[in-house]
Amino acid sequence: MDYEYFQVTLGRERAAQKELAGHLYAQASTRAVFAPLLGFASDQALVLTAAGRDIAGAPGVVASERHRLSPTLRPTDDKPPLPGGIYVHNWFTIDGEAVEEFVRLSGEAWPDFERRFETKIHGLFLAQENAADRASGARRLLLMTRYRDLGEWQVSRDPTSDAMQVFLRRRELTRVSLARACVLMPRG
Repeated sequence: MDYEYFQVTLGRERAAQKELAGHLYAQASTRAVFAPLLGFASDQALVLTAAGRDIAGAPGVVASERHRLSPTLRPTDDKPPLPGGIYVHNWFTIDGEAVEEFVRLSGEAWPDFERRFETKIHGLFLAQENAADRASGARRLLLMTRYRDLGEWQVSRDPTSDAMQVFLRRRELTRVSLARACVLMPRG
């Protein structure tokens, strides 16, 4: 199953994120609505929906940027992200020919990473190639990871773990990485 990922800019209304989440969660195609924590502007929201969904006209939306995503190793089902904790959305821009190796290394590291830290990989998604990707020979991937809290994220940077050794190999394939934190907005 493919997904749409929207980075949304909202109006100045105080309850804009809550109203957006309430509106979108009423629709079966919405998998998740995230509110910014670190690295996103305070007037933003992140939305994950089933492919083909458009959020134009949703309450409070001033602008949005859409990315079509295909899951790689995860998610393997259509379940929404787990509630609680924080989520880090990490966008990777990698060499276009390195997608298979990047995904393989990720899957190799995750068992140790999830066993050692209070974390859960929700998904690693390959973004649909756009004109800029084609022109530069790059591909983009979005990694969504749930951590107990920001402290757990910091502890998970431990360079001595087996997982981090594999992640260092993955880094060699990475042109740019942009990790930002958010929280999953509750349903209902």
